Amino acid sequence: MQNLTVLLEEVEKPHNLSAILRSCDAVGALEAHAISKKNIVPTFNSTAQGSQKWVKLNNYDNIHVAISNLKDKGFRLYGTNLETSSRDYRECDFCGPTAFVLGAEKWGLSREASSLVDEAIYIPMKGMVQSLNVSVATAILLFEAFRQRDSAGVIPKNGEGLSVKLYRDRLFEWAYPEVAKWCRKIQRPYPGLNDKGEILEDLPRNLKMRY
Repeated sequence: MQNLTVLLEEVEKPHNLSAILRSCDAVGALEAHAISKKNIVPTFNSTAQGSQKWVKLNNYDNIHVAISNLKDKGFRLYGTNLETSSRDYRECDFCGPTAFVLGAEKWGLSREASSLVDEAIYIPMKGMVQSLNVSVATAILLFEAFRQRDSAGVIPKNGEGLSVKLYRDRLFEWAYPEVAKWCRKIQRPYPGLNDKGEILEDLPRNLKMRY
């Protein structure tokens, strides 16, 4: 789904970042977005289960650029925040272009980020702790969006909403991740696939051994 994504503000722990990308992959969100501290390169661990290979993570220098980019693409931004004006996330409609904006577990969203989102939301909790782990919160929000879209019958099943090239590229990357990596390395187009999903070109025999 091109119209469902997340924007992460200084979420840099490999475990959390990996779990979030895995949740994105699970609901079919094709991209995620992040603002990281200066000189911090996002890293992943086994929690991602390889999701970082096909869920593209776009990095930005600051929150203004990231949010402007998403708004220009038509996204409505929902920021997690415990303000008095925040809405219960279950009351919101996530069937349209939706971006969930979340901050680091310890600090939450910055004031700057909170002032730029379209709507503040919260996840109701009954215990003594006021917030969830950021990766858990992200999964809850993504799957609520998925549930709503499934109920409305708008979950893409055959690449609806994607350009033909993007759909074919992502299909190839999911089916043949090692070959896709090789193609990107030598800067050549992905081979075509037949009706059975088989590669149409003759490729080096040892290619699948390259990682």
